[in-house]
Parts: sequence; C-alpha cells; structure tokens
Amino acid sequence: MAEKPNILWICTDQQRADTIGALGNSHINTPNLDALAAQGVAFTRAYCQSPVCTPSRASFLTGRYPRTTRCRQNGQAMPATEKLISRILADAGYTCGLAGKLHLATCANGVVEKRIDDGYEVFDWSHHPQPDWPENAYTQWLAQQGKSWEELYDGPSTPYVKHGVPDEYHQSTWCANRAIDFIREQKGAPWFFSFNCFAPHHPFDPPADYLARYNPDELPLPKTRPGELDTKTTYQQLDSQYAHNDPGSYDVAAMTDADKREVTAAYYAMIEHIDEGVGRMIAALEATGQLENTIIIFMSDHGEMLGDHGIYLKGPHFYEEAVRVPLIFSWPKQFKTKLQADCLMELVDIAPTLLGAAGLDVPEAMQGKSLLPILRGESDPATHRPHVFSEYYNAWSHKHSYGTMLRTNAHKMIVYHGTDQGELYDLENDPDEFENLWSNPTQAELKTQMLKDAFDASVFTMDPTPPREGPF
Repeated sequence: MAEKPNILWICTDQQRADTIGALGNSHINTPNLDALAAQGVAFTRAYCQSPVCTPSRASFLTGRYPRTTRCRQNGQAMPATEKLISRILADAGYTCGLAGKLHLATCANGVVEKRIDDGYEVFDWSHHPQPDWPENAYTQWLAQQGKSWEELYDGPSTPYVKHGVPDEYHQSTWCANRAIDFIREQKGAPWFFSFNCFAPHHPFDPPADYLARYNPDELPLPKTRPGELDTKTTYQQLDSQYAHNDPGSYDVAAMTDADKREVTAAYYAMIEHIDEGVGRMIAALEATGQLENTIIIFMSDHGEMLGDHGIYLKGPHFYEEAVRVPLIFSWPKQFKTKLQADCLMELVDIAPTLLGAAGLDVPEAMQGKSLLPILRGESDPATHRPHVFSEYYNAWSHKHSYGTMLRTNAHKMIVYHGTDQGELYDLENDPDEFENLWSNPTQAELKTQMLKDAFDASVFTMDPTPPREGPF
C-alpha cells in the first residue's frame, strides 16, 4: 500500500472568503497563502454548514450536518457517539495533535471544554487567549516565559480596535510554534495536526506592528445600500444597531466611516499575522523533508460580516460574508496546482476527501462528497454540488431564531422557521444580496419553488445511519 499522507489542517476562526490577495483582495497582504493557492487548489465557493463556531466545527470534523451530529448550537456538547476524523485517522495509525481551539462543547463561565474520544494524542487546548481557565495551554506557556496575557494586552485602544499581544507572544504565533514542534518531532509514521488559532475572531486586536502596515484611509467602506433595511428581517435590523443584538457590545449605529475602516484594517492585520505563521509551518515541512507527502488545508469555520449590510461579527445571517470561507488544498505532485475551483461545495466534503486521500474507507455515516476527483484533475472544477445548505439554531446571540439556507448557482433562499420572515435573492442580478424578494409578489412562483427545494434539502440531511437491515 502507498505511504499514507500527513495532514496539516489549518483552520482560522471567523475569516471570510474574500481575504486572500491572490484570490482577488488587492488591499490585504497574504504572500504565504497566495503561494499556497498557486501550489494547489483554491475552492472559491466553499460554504460552512453553520455561521457560528460549534455547529460548523462539529460538521466539518465529522463530515455530517449540524442537525445530524446533534451538536447544533454554540454551548451544546458533541455527543460521545459521534466520531471525529481525528479518531478515524488515529485508529488507522496516525499520530494526531491539536493546538488552539476545538470548541465542540461549551467553554463559557470558566468551564473547560468536555472532550469525547477524539483521537488527539497531543492536545494543547486554548479556546481563546484570555486566561479564563488554568487549563489554557497558551497562558500556561506565557507563564513559563515570565509573562501574562493581562500585562501584554495593554496597548492603545479605541471603542472598536485594540493593540493586541506582540507577535512573539501571540496565541496565533504559539499555535504555529506548537505545530512546528509537532512536525519536527515526528519519526516517519503518518500524522494529522489541527492548527486552530482564535484569530481573526473579534475583538479586533492584531499586534501593533501588523496594524501599522495598513492605512485605514486606503481601505473601502463596508457594502451597504440606503433603504436596504426596509425589506430585511428583524434580526438584521437589530444587529445594525448593536453587534450581537447586545447593547453591552459595541454600538454599530454610532460607528463613523473612520471607525469602520479602522476595523477593516485591524481584521486584515490579524489575517496577515496568521499568514506569517502559515509560511513558517510550510517552511518546517520543507526543512524536515515532509512537504512532498503532506496534505495542507487552509480554511476557516465561518465568516465575518465586517460591516457589510450594516452588520458586524455574526449571528443568524446567511450572507456570503457569513457563510462563504476560504479553502485551499495542497499536496505536491498529487493535487492540481494553480487551480481555482468555482464549484459549489460544503465543508462536510473535507472529511471524506481526506479519508479517500489516505486510502481509508469512508464511513456510511459521513454525508460529505469527496473532492478528490477535482483535486486530481479528473473532473470539472466548476461542478460538484447543485446547491449548498447551512443551518442556524437558537444560538446565544439570538435566542429562538431558527434559520436554514439553500444556495444554488442563481438563487438563495433563507427561511426563519416559526416566523413569517425570510430572505430570497436573485444572485445573478443582485450578487451583493441587497434586494430581498421574499415579499415581492412578482417572485411568488420562484419563492414557492425555492421553498420546496429548501425543504427537500433539509430532509436529505437526515442521518444515513443506522443501515437498513431488511425489507421490514
């Protein structure tokens, strides 16, 4: 049997798709991600299965939809009966490691995240940088350096942006360093490593020297349109006043144009800082002679509204900025290079893809569709799925909100269940999703068809297990 590939899975937190220089953003500096895209396949229409952390991560780590895993909300725990791809790989002889987030259970109120049998032999857990738990491996490391997060995190700030921890002591740097240590320690057996930094999740707090690289005056304002709110849902109307519909959060309605550009600058600076770590991890693979037999994935768990449509952060929103994420695969001499795949695909497709690349059977419980034919140049990179599906259920920022999204090439349907609210967009004529056609009488036929298609999609996310054992 051919040698199994190593897997370096780099996952950021809350990074939208349009934040890579080589893929169309002329304002951001991401040389290492640009090079990775040139050396592999970039999926330009990759969609998460939930616009918030836990259900999205539960989904792509199992290859199953959030409702199927039953880990549907932030704060819910992954059932012990679910099997992560790390567990499957460990059972196949892989050494598995993690640095940073996992977030498959609550981390609130000082509670340490509960683990299932996840297969990680090395588990350097740090949900976020703040020292909210003694078990935070990152803040333990800071203490070993004679530092504390509180003393380092004391730079100048505005109501929306803060100078964060210096690069040398930053959690993103620490995550990359732990990955590099892991890579150097391997002795030839196949391995799988999960890099899970907290950035560029809010608060917007890059290292000061990275923030200084961006001039806010040169950055565009978020995408908005006068009168847009007139046809939008109450969820959007609330979030255009306060981030997360929380008056204790920052005041979106009070932000000036300068404030908005400053936030964009900080967000881009955080991503450029991550990019530097990506370059160092790839250099470590090359220096140890492991690059040629390592699959590298770069992605994020969900997006960030960043002021588009008057919204910051996240919530029950299915705009492209919230649900479309960056996704790059690289495997020298095995996967295509310099390829931008424009097909619709879902993050549930990653797990079966990796198992197939490792020569392992894909469990019947997995619901994703392998990307290997596209990655190997054996099928059309513009065709993979006819639609993508995403879910949001009763997360803490918007209690009692239950939304599902169906996106096709031409249209997007969003249903807020238990209400008479929804969103319908003609993506060919309105790609920025400004005009909600939900209540437009001239679009009644389209609305009916899309509602039917969305209902079909939700039914077909049912758990494919247990197997049927007989006709009756």
